[in-house]
Amino acid sequence: MTKARVVSLDKLGSADVIKLIDKELPPPAKGEVQLRQTAIGFNFIDVYQRSGVYPLDLPTGLGHEAVGVIEALGEGVTGLKVGDRVMYMNAGIGAYASARNVAADKVVPVPGDISDEVAAAVFFKAMTAQYLVQKTYKVKAGDIVLVHAAAGGVGQILAGWAKALGAFVVGTVGSQAKVAAAKAAGCDAVVDYSNPNWVDEVLKATGGKKANVVYDSVAKDTFLGSLDCAAPFGTVALFGAASGPAPEIQPEILNKKGCLFLTRPSVFPHNATHALLQENAKAVFDAISKGHVKVQIGAKFPLEQAADAHRAAEGRKVSGAIVMIP
Repeated sequence: MTKARVVSLDKLGSADVIKLIDKELPPPAKGEVQLRQTAIGFNFIDVYQRSGVYPLDLPTGLGHEAVGVIEALGEGVTGLKVGDRVMYMNAGIGAYASARNVAADKVVPVPGDISDEVAAAVFFKAMTAQYLVQKTYKVKAGDIVLVHAAAGGVGQILAGWAKALGAFVVGTVGSQAKVAAAKAAGCDAVVDYSNPNWVDEVLKATGGKKANVVYDSVAKDTFLGSLDCAAPFGTVALFGAASGPAPEIQPEILNKKGCLFLTRPSVFPHNATHALLQENAKAVFDAISKGHVKVQIGAKFPLEQAADAHRAAEGRKVSGAIVMIP
């Protein structure tokens, strides 16, 4: 049996509910690999799940992605070997751990030129950006793209990737302190959505033109404005709720605002099969190698300080990605 340090929750709520426990990890079952984890990715969905916005059955772990080294193979596992460096982002809740057994068909090899910390910082977020720019709306040269929370982990990747594809990118941020980070990520213009007239500021930045696609992960504070920023027949992709759930609307409003397309996509259905996961991961790693996806690690925390990582994220104190080290 392998000893592991694991985050375990017996109730949902504030970051104070996060506890670390020692656990005996059994050998990997059929079709599984056992990983010694080296870097763990933080994503805002972790906050939603810990707080109960997206409730989990209790008791539960936390976390969706990590990088690690294969220490043991379960029966029937092929194409992988002990010592391989791999990562996952859709192997079930429980990535906040020093060691873990995961299904072999949920891991992908990490290219040698990408460090553990960079991989953990970028993979889930880049896989989110990948489906948004390549599938939800295929961004092309000349498009106007609006990215909310452009200084955040996903937002920076999304803005930079869209810019690399030839789009004019307007980013929004929640405070003036984050403007520089959004510009550095690739935004042509940055608007503070805490200002009441932020929609007018977006249109001013584009010369009065509305966006072909609006990527909205903020929701409550931005959603109705997002509809006003979308061009006729444009797409509004609501893929998160950092400020709370989006207000409900009548479908007719989409007609009145220009026959808009509204969608609520998620990374998990886009990577529901082994084949899709491998294909999309390749697209992400290719984008990294081309420089379309850049990584800014905003903060690192030991796994023992996972609660502090959550507090920092909720307090909007970190610009860029958060990584935890077991």
